[in-house]
Amino acid sequence: MVKFFMARQQIRCHGDAGRFEEVAGFIYERFGGSVQYIADVAGGQGALTRLLNKKHNYQSEVIDPRGYALKGVPHRTDAYSPAMASYYDLIVGLHPDEATRAVAESAFVRPVLVVPCCNFWDPTQKLGAAALVDAVAGYFTDNGIAYEIVQFKFKGPKNVGLLTSL
Repeated sequence: MVKFFMARQQIRCHGDAGRFEEVAGFIYERFGGSVQYIADVAGGQGALTRLLNKKHNYQSEVIDPRGYALKGVPHRTDAYSPAMASYYDLIVGLHPDEATRAVAESAFVRPVLVVPCCNFWDPTQKLGAAALVDAVAGYFTDNGIAYEIVQFKFKGPKNVGLLTSL
């Protein structure tokens, strides 16, 4: 468990805390002002949403049924569904756990950035980090969804994402 402070609030997270800054910067560099509304699916306490909103002036909100968002972080305590995708300009799943498939399915409607972490993709198989990325990539390929693989600079092995485009 890593602890860090963001705007005088302590954030507890597993893995590299630098992932939030890295992904927020990537979204800004890639999309700039071409997106405004961002869904941060399974975004937990809202560290990514806070950075997207405060530093990059987006309107992001956490969609996470666990209700862990910090005070002042826009959030919905709902389970994410691909039916929600049309409201947003970009769907982000940074280690989205059980919502990985729903995030990937949203690529039919909106651009998606998914950085899978745990195998909630296929309960019938053991998938490590690389095999999980390959499985999601295979889903996109099989469904004619254009995507690129993105390797982030934060500590791995769960630092590889897939970015789709319409």
